[in-house]
Amino acid sequence: MSDPSALESSPIQREKTATSYTYDRLPGWRRYRALHPFRGMYHDVRRRLPYYWSDITDAWTYRTIASTIRMYFVNILPAIAYTLDMYRRTGEFFGINEALFSSALAAMVFSILGAQPLTIVGITGLISLFNYTIYDTIVIYEPAIYANFMCWTAIWAAIFHWIVAVCNFCDYMRYVTDFSSESFGAYVGIIYCIKGVEELVNEFTEHGLAAGYLSCLIAVLYFLTIYGLEWLGSSTICRPWFRGLLADYAYVIGTIFWVGFAHFPGNLKATGISFVPISKAFYPTQPRGWLIHFWELEVKWVFAALPFGFLVMLLFYYDHNVSSLTAQARQFPLKKPAGFHWDFFLLGCTTFIAGITGIPMPNGLVPQAPVHTDSLTIYETDLHIIHTTSSEDASIRQPTIKATAVVEQRISHFLMGLAIIGTMTRPLLIVLHTMPAAVFAGVFFIVGWGSIESNGILKKMIFLLKENRFVQRDEPLLRVKRGKIVLYILCEVVPVAACVAISQTIAAIGFPILIIAMIPFRVWIIPRWFSQSELDILDDLTANNSAVLKSLGGPPKFPGEKEENYGVVRRYSEERSGHVRQRTGSITR
Repeated sequence: MSDPSALESSPIQREKTATSYTYDRLPGWRRYRALHPFRGMYHDVRRRLPYYWSDITDAWTYRTIASTIRMYFVNILPAIAYTLDMYRRTGEFFGINEALFSSALAAMVFSILGAQPLTIVGITGLISLFNYTIYDTIVIYEPAIYANFMCWTAIWAAIFHWIVAVCNFCDYMRYVTDFSSESFGAYVGIIYCIKGVEELVNEFTEHGLAAGYLSCLIAVLYFLTIYGLEWLGSSTICRPWFRGLLADYAYVIGTIFWVGFAHFPGNLKATGISFVPISKAFYPTQPRGWLIHFWELEVKWVFAALPFGFLVMLLFYYDHNVSSLTAQARQFPLKKPAGFHWDFFLLGCTTFIAGITGIPMPNGLVPQAPVHTDSLTIYETDLHIIHTTSSEDASIRQPTIKATAVVEQRISHFLMGLAIIGTMTRPLLIVLHTMPAAVFAGVFFIVGWGSIESNGILKKMIFLLKENRFVQRDEPLLRVKRGKIVLYILCEVVPVAACVAISQTIAAIGFPILIIAMIPFRVWIIPRWFSQSELDILDDLTANNSAVLKSLGGPPKFPGEKEENYGVVRRYSEERSGHVRQRTGSITR
């Protein structure tokens, strides 16, 4: 499950500081840094390299162990779930071994070489959608070329990745605010939930009513189990160590129980529900080698793959970089620098390898990446006492949680990759085969709802629906006209609805264009409809830590700040990352 607080980027926060930020004096489209090729990559490596040894030594803590176990399940379960979908919809070309290979490749490359090791990279639902949409297009003409066509799509995408990284185009991710990241998070959450429903519908279609109803039962109860255990982790029930234990191992507990439940003898076993299909260990699903013979594709199809490769790059440009931003968002007190340009170059390398080996192209995971950071965050619980009378017994005790530090390291990501490689062995593949598809429908629901529940769009809607007398008087949104809040929500919801709608058609490969378009829309159009004071409340930078933003050409400027003086931004970042906030639906440690 994506931890709601880890994904939290809502402007509806009592502690939000009304501090303006602008993009004045930053290089624009006309004065661009492409004139200095390799500059971004060079500085990313130079900034992060001195911290490499500490990325290893800082990992010797219990938080790393708990994070590794949790992220193994949070990464591999959605990856397998999406692979089941691709397996059915790409003529059984992408199977479990391809999914495990892709996830392991991404984990090893980015944990060892990445400048942002906290960003979890793996198989996303969007690349799954992209793969089977291309399949639906190719089968109209010549189904036999699908493998080679996908390979050339990845090769072109890799080339575009390298061009973007070399020319410093990742700098424009500094324009990403909650406006676009919330919308994208809502879109991803909705797609996850839709896929969960499709998985259950498939059980009814292929295995009958009994299997379908049992699958629905397992999926819903699996969802409630994980959600309930993680809710207990954020509650004040029992001791802190016990709450943390339940939350850290919620996926382990829920998965083991409901997989076992599906194998209870008697009527349950006789329903005939489907289980994860597996193949020979370390071999592709289809009878082929790991190298795609891409040189055998006709030249016309090679160039036909070029626009598809460009669309993949657009998708990854937004998806991967937003994953990195949310993994280093403002609520996490991070100290070490980021490296967007270098990591995007590495993503081009993994995309190339994925293409020539015939595995799904890995990418930054929007729900999972911030969950990884959250699982490594050390929290302290305090009591905020509100005195209503002179008597201390009549005071109100309100628990508050403060993020004090993050275990910034690369070992948890590395160990997770090793665990995924181990999963490709025959004994563990047999274990995977015991898992019912219904469990993965539950995975879709828990990850999807986690992204929706914590989303700022939903929180603004709840604010509008809440009875006025129950709204706290210090709520920042009270300073914005309700009509403006409605307009702002519509500006976020309409692109989300358009992306969801187009994703259900054969034109789904075009959805990255809609997603990317939200950035210039926020920068150029939204300020014409809202005043700066309104945007200070409705919106905010997804990440405002100066150490993170320096990789993107520097932070946006704050009023009164000198050209090269980042002191205001640094103080602002420290105030925001060290604030005390009340968490709901998240893990307490």
